[in-house]
Amino acid sequence: MFTLNCKGKLLMIDKPIVMGVINSTPDSFYTNSRQHTAEQALQKATQMLQEGATIIDIGGQTTKPNVAPITQDEELKRVIPVIEIIIKNFPDTLISIDTYYASVAKEAVQAGACIVNDISAGLLDNAMLQTIAQLKTPYVCMHMQGTPQTMQQNPQYENVTKEVVEFFIERIEACRLAGVYDVIIDVGFGFGKTIQHNMQLLKGLEVFKILEKPILLGVSRKSTIYKIIETTAEEALNGTTVLNTIGLLNGANILRVHDVKEAVECIKLIDVYRQ
Repeated sequence: MFTLNCKGKLLMIDKPIVMGVINSTPDSFYTNSRQHTAEQALQKATQMLQEGATIIDIGGQTTKPNVAPITQDEELKRVIPVIEIIIKNFPDTLISIDTYYASVAKEAVQAGACIVNDISAGLLDNAMLQTIAQLKTPYVCMHMQGTPQTMQQNPQYENVTKEVVEFFIERIEACRLAGVYDVIIDVGFGFGKTIQHNMQLLKGLEVFKILEKPILLGVSRKSTIYKIIETTAEEALNGTTVLNTIGLLNGANILRVHDVKEAVECIKLIDVYRQ
């Protein structure tokens, strides 16, 4: 069991939970997840909360390969209205801000977010870890080889599971030294990894339990799935459920997904199976 202090809201993870993804972007890789207005985002968040999401993860820029980053100001314009409208309608909602900009993290938390989800583990903005320590929020620390612009240009590892574990040992210590203690780890499926690397990480996910941190699994509708089954992101829900099932059996604590209802059902079935 893990206990996280989300700005005074206590999150107890004694069984797996679901994080629903809302992309306040025009270019997310999965077209059905693109929410162009705050009202559309609120409608999606309402559905996700009704279906059983514990956390709503809001992002303002795509991190798919080879896409140029947007500015911090542009990202703020996209995410702050979404956070504010959700908090206004659902004050107790746990909102995660998906950003690698420290300034965006700070303003998002001031607007109502209570978790920061950073694909760079603090390596793209040197102010991030210090900012998280000041904000006193849980921190999703993800592994990525390279940057979103370079990560899929021939990623290579001698032993991907071993190297990612070593990466987290170093980053968790960096967090501790900065004063960040509520850390969630995300091995970064698709972020500087081939299909084979992703599958090796999924197969060895249980190894990451040695870090004694909650494990977030983010495979929802990603290219590893739709390339293997020769379809598209739009048709990758069944494949997502299969990999989420494997992830749960191998120790995942949080499922980050576009489709909350199916993920909640997966958790319920695995729970009964284990009993």
